[in-house]
Amino acid sequence: MSLLGIDVGTTGCKAVVFSEAGQPLASAYEEYDFNRPEPGWAELDASDVWARIKRTIAAAVRGAGRDPVSALAVSSMGEAMVPVTRDRQILGPSLLNFDVRGNGYLKGLAAAIDNETLYRINGNTLGANYGLTKLMSTRDNAPELYAHAWKFLLWSGFVSYMLGAEARVDFSLANRTLLFDLQSASWSPELARIAGLDLSKMPDLVPAGTVIGEVTTSIAAELGLRPGTPIVSGTHDQCANAVGCGVVGAGHGMCGMGTYLCIVPVFAERREPQEMMPLGLNTEHHAAPGRYVTFIYNQGGQLLKWYRDTFARVEKERAVSSGEDIYEILIREAPTAPSSVLVLPSFTMTGPPEFIPDPVGAMVGLRVETTRGDILKGIMEGVVFYQKEMVDGLASTGIEMSELRAGGGGSKSDAWLQICADVLEKPVIRAKVGEAGCLGAAVIAGTGTGKFPSLEQGVEAMVGLGTRFEPDPVATRRYAERYAQYSSLWKLLRPRFGEYGKKPV
Repeated sequence: MSLLGIDVGTTGCKAVVFSEAGQPLASAYEEYDFNRPEPGWAELDASDVWARIKRTIAAAVRGAGRDPVSALAVSSMGEAMVPVTRDRQILGPSLLNFDVRGNGYLKGLAAAIDNETLYRINGNTLGANYGLTKLMSTRDNAPELYAHAWKFLLWSGFVSYMLGAEARVDFSLANRTLLFDLQSASWSPELARIAGLDLSKMPDLVPAGTVIGEVTTSIAAELGLRPGTPIVSGTHDQCANAVGCGVVGAGHGMCGMGTYLCIVPVFAERREPQEMMPLGLNTEHHAAPGRYVTFIYNQGGQLLKWYRDTFARVEKERAVSSGEDIYEILIREAPTAPSSVLVLPSFTMTGPPEFIPDPVGAMVGLRVETTRGDILKGIMEGVVFYQKEMVDGLASTGIEMSELRAGGGGSKSDAWLQICADVLEKPVIRAKVGEAGCLGAAVIAGTGTGKFPSLEQGVEAMVGLGTRFEPDPVATRRYAERYAQYSSLWKLLRPRFGEYGKKPV
């Protein structure tokens, strides 16, 4: 018997069938692009993505052959939601977290609730990236859709619902709406009142690892699953990545290297807002019971995709036809020494500490002899430089992170993992299974159906670690100099960024 982990991201979906020992038996992946109907808008065609997810699941199940899937769970991106009817019809697109349509509500919300009060309830400070402002925009600008929608489902719950489960969401993803009460693990009437939103349109809440339904007969026939296969509530993709890297206890950190480069420390006790807020650090339930996480992130993977599509279209087409990994091909062109090109990776909405919704990026140090490999290395370094301020600042909160365990597509790159170790001055260990989100979802599925007595025992059974990358003292000193230059450049350009979605002045 096997376990199916599904991971739905901003730019692609994956499905992997695992043995109960954590061995990948078959996998499938489909990529998709988000749409920009207007400047600043960013949305997924939910019907198209759902069709791709179904194809991905079917391909993975077919590839696993005679080994039947005994349970499944879904991890997904946060914030974005899909409006659905009670009879499982999709009503409209899914607005992504960097869509600007909710930005105009921030000023009014800030007048109604201060950030410390909001943080004590929800574990986040006010931002346009969360689902709350997108729901407000839908209510006001698409009132018929808002009225007709039975539920707005986060993507993990949406995929589970379309497979046959009840409309549910786990605590971690509920937190990404900005409507969740962290302490009581319930929807917050106070936050809904301030925003003027109807909580009956939100799904019911459950912990990650709860059985929430079964695959329907019709979907089972379409996808090659057995009718009645248990569906277990999944989790936020970064929490699933952490589980898939074996990061479930306090004191460790996960480095997810997908669309987002996201570092996830795990801790056991909530910190006071005064400790977390100055650093822009949130607090969210982990998939592991009794544990919390916080996120240090930027859209590093998306920036590499931009580089690929801008500088290497021909090579991308060749790689697709040959089955090679285009990123491995391109990274071979990067110099071994630190790049001569310094990159501010803020090409789109930034993460902590400032959450600037409409920033600008920069490349400094370009010459006529600069190669595209120099630019790529500069991008890889820049996205890690962005993380360094936050990683260094963790000490002030008492949250410890002795090492990082890396998963996701970017973790296949030795060069990028060594950059992380050298810049952040911490050992980085690669998870044996790169698709950590899918593996984490599979571990959660196994735990939820009783195959493992606890999540920790599920991790012990299914998760393995691979190569360890230690900081190189020489490279660390050189990167310290480059980081100082990076910090000076960031301070120089920061005043040019607008507030609350305004264009740079």
